[in-house]
Amino acid sequence: MVRFKHRYLLCELVSEDARCRLSLDDRVLGGLVRDTIARVHGTFGAAACSVGFAVRYLNAYTGVVLLRCRKDFYQLVWSALPFITHLESKGHRYPCFFNTLHVGAALSRARYNQNLSEVPDSVQPETAVDLAAELH
Repeated sequence: MVRFKHRYLLCELVSEDARCRLSLDDRVLGGLVRDTIARVHGTFGAAACSVGFAVRYLNAYTGVVLLRCRKDFYQLVWSALPFITHLESKGHRYPCFFNTLHVGAALSRARYNQNLSEVPDSVQPETAVDLAAELH
């Protein structure tokens, strides 16, 4: 039996307009990332990343996105994310960009780092790790 290894990219969608995040849909976001990969890396990049690519988690309120792709081609996905400068949804065009928070092989580790990113900045680093462990 063959086991396919994946990489998970934990990203944050940053936009000044709150309507951008609220109009977010996983199919729209997945299509946007696929189109950007095709634009940046051509047909090879589009074909290589289309197999195994998925938007695993999307929170429209916080803008946290978890992308899954194959291990061999995660760098193609990762390098295409800075080229996303706007999101088109329902006839509107919103300026935005992706901030990559974590890249990892385990989904549980990506979720642990997602919990760390939700800790307020006023908390000290030692306390943040303890607080994230409680959230996990």
